[in-house]
Amino acid sequence: MRGGRRIAAVSDAAFDLAPGECLALVGESGCGKSVLAAALLGLLPGNARTAGSARLNAAGGAAGPDAGDGGTIELLTASEQELARTVRGRRIGLVPQSPAAHLTPVRTVRAQLEETVRELTGVRRSGARADAERAADRAAFPLDHLDRYPHQLSGGLAQRAATALALVGDAPLLLADEPTTGLDRDLVERTVDELRRHTDDGRALLMITHDLAAAERIADRVAVMYAGRIVELADAPAFFGTPGPRHPYARGLLDALPERAFRPIPGMPPELGALPDGCAFAARCDRATAACEALPVPADGVACHHPVGPPPAAPGGPTPAEATGPTGAQRSEEDGRRARTA
Repeated sequence: MRGGRRIAAVSDAAFDLAPGECLALVGESGCGKSVLAAALLGLLPGNARTAGSARLNAAGGAAGPDAGDGGTIELLTASEQELARTVRGRRIGLVPQSPAAHLTPVRTVRAQLEETVRELTGVRRSGARADAERAADRAAFPLDHLDRYPHQLSGGLAQRAATALALVGDAPLLLADEPTTGLDRDLVERTVDELRRHTDDGRALLMITHDLAAAERIADRVAVMYAGRIVELADAPAFFGTPGPRHPYARGLLDALPERAFRPIPGMPPELGALPDGCAFAARCDRATAACEALPVPADGVACHHPVGPPPAAPGGPTPAEATGPTGAQRSEEDGRRARTA
């Protein structure tokens, strides 16, 4: 930043994501969720720096010069040419957080959909119209609005147009950044159900959302971010049901819902440029002690010195996933399909 100031927008994020699985990434605004997604697609601003590894299984197509063994693309070091030609839209689809800014203002929604169909699927111009309308219908975008320009759309319609564009290529991995923003409840449920169908067809979904009800409806696992770090990673049935979240912040997110305790988390998140040396949530936590002056190390899916409840059952023991059926990750392992991003 100006004056040599550095901001740690995302730190030590680690997870994998399999075909047939939805991972919901939740947390308050400004915690780093969208920055993480932008890093995976090479869309960070020029003054951003990345470290670590983000590997995408590129099996089933040309991997390109940045692919490693087994057709794996290292996203953080891939060239712009590689990302533009073989990753964005083809390997990773994106539902952007600000859809109006991603739509071309001088072209109709239909024209943009048809062009995307031709580019990603190779369909000829004569067949692109029908495929574009099918994509619009999947995203609940009204067909009689397809010939409108972006400035003629409401926020909800722009959101549905962006979702339709992201679904066109049926990318193996879909990043959906607040895909239900501006939608009423019926459309929220229709949208997440379509995303779930997309996932159940053997594709992976990383959904960034503030809508915990939508996350509960669609997710196999939940990752909770706070102040740039993933503080809890849990199976969705256990997270939303019993025993519930183990990190005090994650538990506070659920308790703030009107249908639950309707009790807000006190205080405000810290500025990412002024994070404490220890636990970033300690100032807002009623379980904080002197131990929280040190940064907690993730263990058993939670990064907290004083987690709530016991750790998850050991392998082989009864788990929430076993009680409710296999997760998307388990389904994909049974099918012999496995992809990883980290």
